[in-house]
This record gives sequence, C-alpha cells and structure tokens, in this order.
Amino acid sequence: MPLVDAAGLLTAARARRGAVAAFNVITLEHVEAVLEGAEHAGVPVILQISENAVRYRRGDPLPLARAATAAASAAAVPAALHLDHVRDPALLRRAAEAGCSSVMVDAAHLPYRENLAACAAAARWARANGLWTEAELGVVGGKAGSPSPDPHHPAARTDPEAARSFTAASGVDALAVAVGSRHAMTTRTAALDHRLLARLAQRVPVPLVLHGSSGLPEHELVAAVRGGITKVNIGTALNVALTTGVRAALVGDTEVVDPRRWLAGGRSAMAAAVARLAALVHHPPAAPEDGAGPARAAEPLPGG
Repeated sequence: MPLVDAAGLLTAARARRGAVAAFNVITLEHVEAVLEGAEHAGVPVILQISENAVRYRRGDPLPLARAATAAASAAAVPAALHLDHVRDPALLRRAAEAGCSSVMVDAAHLPYRENLAACAAAARWARANGLWTEAELGVVGGKAGSPSPDPHHPAARTDPEAARSFTAASGVDALAVAVGSRHAMTTRTAALDHRLLARLAQRVPVPLVLHGSSGLPEHELVAAVRGGITKVNIGTALNVALTTGVRAALVGDTEVVDPRRWLAGGRSAMAAAVARLAALVHHPPAAPEDGAGPARAAEPLPGG
C-alpha cells in the first residue's frame, strides 16, 4: 500500500497505549527485511533513513527513499518513511521530496537555547510542508564521532519540566528523551529509569521517542512502552542480524561469490528480528507492577 503518515501511526499507537517500531535502513536488504518482518507480525512500521545513511549513499537521499517507497507500495501493512538524525538544514528540506512524512532534528548536542531555536525553525518549516517534527532533549550517547557519557548521569537525562517547556516553545510533534538508553549497543544490557519516564509522560503532551532501543532487553522495552514511549527506534539490532547472517554464509562456503547467496541469510535474520520486536512494542504484554520487572541476564541481540 502507499506510504502513510507517521503522524497517524503514532497517534493510533498512543491511543492504544502501544508503540510503533521504527527501523533504520541502509540498504535495500534492510528495507525488504523491515517490510517482510512487519508483514509477518501484522503490524505497521516506520522506515527510517538517517543522515549517516544518506552520507553512505553518496549524499543523495532519493535512491534509497524511492526504493523504500516502491517496496512499501507492495507491502501488506502500513509503512511510513522518516528522515532521522538530521543536522544539515539542506537535507532537512529534502524530506518532503524524498517522501518522508516526518523528520528528526538532531540538535541536542547544542546548548539548550540553540537546540530550541533549531527545532522551532525546523518545526515551522515542517508544518508548512505537511511534515511532523521530532526533536531530542538530553544526551543519548553512542553515536560515532560523539562522546558517550554515562546514560544515567544526571546531566545526560531529560528533565521533565525542561521537556515540557521545550515542547511548548519549539512546537515539535514528538520528543526523544534520554532515560538510560544509548546508541549502537551490541549487547542488550541497558536499563531505563522508569520513574523518570513516568514523570516525562505526565508532563510532555506529545509522543515520546526512545532512541538506542537495540541495547534494551525485551522486558525493558515492554516497560518503556507501558511507561509512555510511543516510537521505538531500532538500528543496531538489524545490523547485528545482517552481519551475523552474512558472516555465517561466507565462513560456511569460502567459494561463494554470488552476493545473493550470502546476503539472503542476513536479510532473513533481519526480518525475523523485525517481526519479533515490531510485534512486541505494537501491543506489549502487561508489565509487572513496578514497571521494570526483576533483574535478568543480558539477552543477545536479535539475530546475533
């Protein structure tokens, strides 16, 4: 079916007290795996193209975005396209051309007032062009080339009152919050501050977004969604699944040269990870009363 708006998916998810899984895609295999996994789970999904992915694709968002649009048109579940972690204003203004219905402005590394100004300007432009805007307040570390502070250090976390004021002043439609997750984790050992998340959910009127979700065990993801997260961003889990599948194929057959033979297993592994995670956050099972559950051993990443 044609691409749908992320706004509608997130509004519906919030109403049912669930979330939408948003997967970062880099290759066509990522796109196909995300849609296959979402179809298997029977749930909607968001395809995300980050500024880093655009840079890898030689600076042009259109080839991957148009491939995603074409693949989504043949999918049996609703899918939206989102431009993720954008710092370049010129790229931001190509979001609508690329078919995206939402964009995340990556300005949380700036001082508060500069972050606010950048997000307010982006939100005005996005609203005029029919797009939703996501911003970030707090420090979700782990991105390549950026410092990675302790995610539980008070200075890294999102302050609820600041988040309320920031959202009102900037006019953004969704807010990514720092509550203990970190980008690029290859082990599922992160733990969230669920009390802080509850306070944020009470004070912030727009959907809350969790970045760095690949590092969370499944019971933490469930608790996060039950605690107020509406959009769950996942990237590294797919890359682990793809790389694991490709590595196994190449090690198992040192004579193989046809890339279809070694990419197929990685694509299937990504699709399996998507199906499990997308279904989990779409309508998570009831969490324990304390919101976090008992301590558990670290879980492997899907496909890893």
